[in-house]
Amino acid sequence: MGGKNSKQDTTASASTMQQRRRMVENYMVIWVDGNIDMANEDCQNTLAQLRGVVNEVTECTTAEQCIAKLQENSEETSFVISSGALGQHLVPDIHGIPKLDAIYIFCGNKQWHEVWAKNWTTIKSVHTSIKPICEALSVAIKQCDHDQVTVSIIGANEGGSSEDLNRLEPSFMYTQIFKEILLDMDHDQQAIKDLVTFCQEQYKGNKKELKIIDEFQRTYQPALAIW
Repeated sequence: MGGKNSKQDTTASASTMQQRRRMVENYMVIWVDGNIDMANEDCQNTLAQLRGVVNEVTECTTAEQCIAKLQENSEETSFVISSGALGQHLVPDIHGIPKLDAIYIFCGNKQWHEVWAKNWTTIKSVHTSIKPICEALSVAIKQCDHDQVTVSIIGANEGGSSEDLNRLEPSFMYTQIFKEILLDMDHDQQAIKDLVTFCQEQYKGNKKELKIIDEFQRTYQPALAIW
């Protein structure tokens, strides 16, 4: 019984840590494939390439796991990379999820899976290599980030000033507040250490991002910072 509780606590802790690390991103990327095995070099390579685009990738080995993750994060923009075999059964169940931005099929037989994939508009492309999926995902995420901070320019109209203010995107207001906080902060050596520690935790296991953080730690000079 104690062993079972310990296992549940470990799983919950890992899930919480994953959620904290994903706080630096405004979206969720799910890779679903029944053959995912992190002891396998090909799987490690695939994950490394995906993490070159996004920091956190949620791995699922069943359609049910993927559906559960999407339901748990129903307010978050999501991207799904699915194997062809699972995709045929999974896509009909998730196609209508409002926040699901795109599905990419990663398979061994492109021609075969393109036949059924063309019936689903959420499927953006079918590939036998992870590289073009990463390229497409990168473009989609940049658009997602852009949409998150876009501010609608609302024209003045009679008696509508208060309503227009309420329609300003919250992300814009939060950005302004965040900017003011940054400008008012004391940026001493301890602040730099704290930032590096925070970023290292957020991007734990992401070699590409950790390399950038390490470079920042070694070469940062306040006089060269852009404000």
